[in-house]
Amino acid sequence: MPKHFHRNLNRMALFTALIAVGVIMFWRDFMTIASSNIILNGIIIGTALFGIIICFIDMFQLRPEYRWVHQLTQNDPNPRMAPRLMRPVAIILRARPLDLSTRTLDGLLDMITLRFDDQREPIRYVTNTLIFLGLLGTFWGLILTVGGFANLIGMLNFEDESVMTAMQTGLAGPLGGMATAFTSSLLGLGASLIVGFLGLQVELAQNAIFRELQDFLSAHTRVMDAENVDTLGAAAHSLGDAVRDLERALATIKRSAQ
Repeated sequence: MPKHFHRNLNRMALFTALIAVGVIMFWRDFMTIASSNIILNGIIIGTALFGIIICFIDMFQLRPEYRWVHQLTQNDPNPRMAPRLMRPVAIILRARPLDLSTRTLDGLLDMITLRFDDQREPIRYVTNTLIFLGLLGTFWGLILTVGGFANLIGMLNFEDESVMTAMQTGLAGPLGGMATAFTSSLLGLGASLIVGFLGLQVELAQNAIFRELQDFLSAHTRVMDAENVDTLGAAAHSLGDAVRDLERALATIKRSAQ
């Protein structure tokens, strides 16, 4: 099972290295795009770097979980206590032998799924934030563009012979707004794709742990067959009859006492 961890980690490292090489190769173009609105684009780049770091941290936090599940599936009599995500499962399995009911199995799997979802929440939030920042820059740039054109038209005097020169000078503001709109959208969507791909690798690594543990626990789950179900049903019916007979007997004794 550790091969799944290393495979996903290698994908993340290779993908991040390719992105870094691409930025270095096109450094001038990248700086031209980023400097069109240094504040907003700087926030987008910083958020993307933060998301990349979170993805790698979450990935390395899964390594002890891989080791613990591997020890458990290899029938280690004393597997090391899981560090974080698998700790409740480890406590439950240590407190009782590996003879689980289907209800206990469902509860354990739901617990693992919930904890994995909680771990991926920061990555989802960063991805959505990058998309939001890209859209914010788009609308911000459009507002600057529309406002710039409105100011330009208001200041032009078409009777003046130098109107074309004034128009060329005044187009700098609207064109700057368009640059903000396009560059922020490009950086926001591109960064969200990068963080989303790294988050996908983390999710695939979690799924490998989940499947391995699910297969192991399913092999040690006690399934109640139809005969046992019929026996329990008959016993419950007999118990109900006994309770009703007892109630009638108590009622008879009460009337006799009166």
